[in-house]
Amino acid sequence: MAVTTETQAVTRTDPKVPLIELRGVSKAFGNNVILDRVNLKINRGDALVIIGPSGTGKSTIIRMIAGLLPIDRGAIYINGQKRKGLIEDQEDPIGISMVFQQAALFDSLTVEQNVGFSLYQHSNLSRQKIRQLVDEKLEMVGLVGTNNRFPSELSGGMRKRVSFARAIMSNPENPKSRPEIILYDEPTAGLDPIASTVIENLVRDLQCTKKGCGTYIMVSHQNSTIRRTGDRVIFLYEGKIQWSGTVEEIDSTDNPLVRQFFSASVEGPIRVTE
Repeated sequence: MAVTTETQAVTRTDPKVPLIELRGVSKAFGNNVILDRVNLKINRGDALVIIGPSGTGKSTIIRMIAGLLPIDRGAIYINGQKRKGLIEDQEDPIGISMVFQQAALFDSLTVEQNVGFSLYQHSNLSRQKIRQLVDEKLEMVGLVGTNNRFPSELSGGMRKRVSFARAIMSNPENPKSRPEIILYDEPTAGLDPIASTVIENLVRDLQCTKKGCGTYIMVSHQNSTIRRTGDRVIFLYEGKIQWSGTVEEIDSTDNPLVRQFFSASVEGPIRVTE
């Protein structure tokens, strides 16, 4: 399911102000420390991929950025404005969309109803106008003519693309509702290599088109997705960012964590859990 937060007022548009900034953010579940005083900046136009072993807090970070999960310590700034509480407690100064790992479509709704859900529920647009906008978004993700199909009638890759269409949906009468950043949580998980390539291409296409979204954070453990969708990469392990670099630097770094991760070796500093 894609969750979009809409704004009613614009704060700063200074390009020097990061779209998202984490300052000393910590998160624990019981005695298990997931994030330990993490600092991170996401600027306009970033294509950031967060990598690391399973259970290291990758999805936790983007859920906190989306305002779906509270932080324990530190602060998150959205376009220079400190967030207080969760998304239902305060409207963010920019639109943020999230695409969940399993697409999370409403099984009882058609593709058209899923993609246009936020507009059907929270706008005064006519049904005809919403259908027109849905058609536009479905064309962008290569799913023309699927309006009346249900999620159960779609392949896994098609369901992912429907969730992408929903993530970039906005109300043309409220330009502030357009997402300025998309958070992707393992969008190619469970897909075959060809379907994964389709999704990876789509992520980049949506970044480049004016009707898409130019900034995103990707969580992935899949080699092709990391390399094809990322410009900047951070490696998260034991609650901290252990390495940061470009995609090109993956193969030249001497960081033992990164080298072990991409070689899939069981020997190295990353503890193997059974």
